[in-house]
Amino acid sequence: MKRNRLQCSTSRATLRFALISSALAFVSAACCYSPEQPDQDTPQTLVVVYTALDRGFAEPILEKFEATTGIKVAAQYDTESTKTIGLVNRIRAEKNRPRCDVFWNNEIVNTIRLKNEGLLQPCSPVEATNYPPQYRDPDGYWYGFAARARVLIVNTDLVPTEERPVSIFDLTDPRYRGRIGIAKPLFGTTASHMACLFATLGEPKAQEFLKRLKHNHVRILAGNKTCAVEVAAGRLAFALTDTDDAIIELESGKPVEIIYPDGDSDGIGTLFIPNTLALVKGGPHPEAGERLINFLLSASVEEMLAKGPSAQIPLRRNSQTLARVKTPQQVKTLDVDFHKAALAFEKAARYIQLHFLD
Repeated sequence: MKRNRLQCSTSRATLRFALISSALAFVSAACCYSPEQPDQDTPQTLVVVYTALDRGFAEPILEKFEATTGIKVAAQYDTESTKTIGLVNRIRAEKNRPRCDVFWNNEIVNTIRLKNEGLLQPCSPVEATNYPPQYRDPDGYWYGFAARARVLIVNTDLVPTEERPVSIFDLTDPRYRGRIGIAKPLFGTTASHMACLFATLGEPKAQEFLKRLKHNHVRILAGNKTCAVEVAAGRLAFALTDTDDAIIELESGKPVEIIYPDGDSDGIGTLFIPNTLALVKGGPHPEAGERLINFLLSASVEEMLAKGPSAQIPLRRNSQTLARVKTPQQVKTLDVDFHKAALAFEKAARYIQLHFLD
């Protein structure tokens, strides 16, 4: 019995020593802790981002955020065939148990739809004050930056100069029946473009445009990049796409021209679409999420996107970064209320599904 009591006493002493040592180590670590050296064991050292921007464009920027802040980024990218909508539906599906902190959308209409559905929460990144009011949600639910234009990419070997299109309505020109293309208009910026047309032209005129487009045997392709590639390869005369996909073909020396449709004084205007950032309601790491949003709104990120292969258009006030594509200051822009376009999205998608893609 004495031996057992001795063993117990020794064990208790050992345990007390271990607890005291652990406490001293904790105090020591706390005294030496620096905000510049994030604690890798705390939840705020991780941020989950869903991004519809092409991985090749977004990944280097997210890696820079990791290197700058020490916060690990877990990124989920969208596929070309379900661009934007795939991630939007995932956020909807996870609403009872959100897994995403930041939604980095490559357009704006579906971001506004998520806000309308109560799936976003407001935040106040400091960098947002550097952007004009039209690129900031008045309630702080989303922030726009780094725009792209919806353009026509034309094969210059196939289309003589005097016959080149100047408007999206030239996609209905019977001279090019079966030789023009668009991305599937239920996804990505093409779906947003159709919603914007329903909002600006009105439902009857937008439907008539789609009827004429269908009658002209437009080719429906997997995505905007495919549209640009098909034109550059000479398999299409021209197609509707985004500047980031078109400029890659242009700068690689392909026989193409980028046309900003309806950008003259008589046209309805070229549509410019910003990227948007939003904090998902109930996301697991909101503080880290707001830090990521603030970082993505910085001048250095817009510069990276402008100088990189996607050639995106800086929207910050007084930006010193030169754009490699035309900006809203250089061509007439489509006067669209994106909030109305968000409300028109379902109606446009329903018509497209029932009458355009049937």
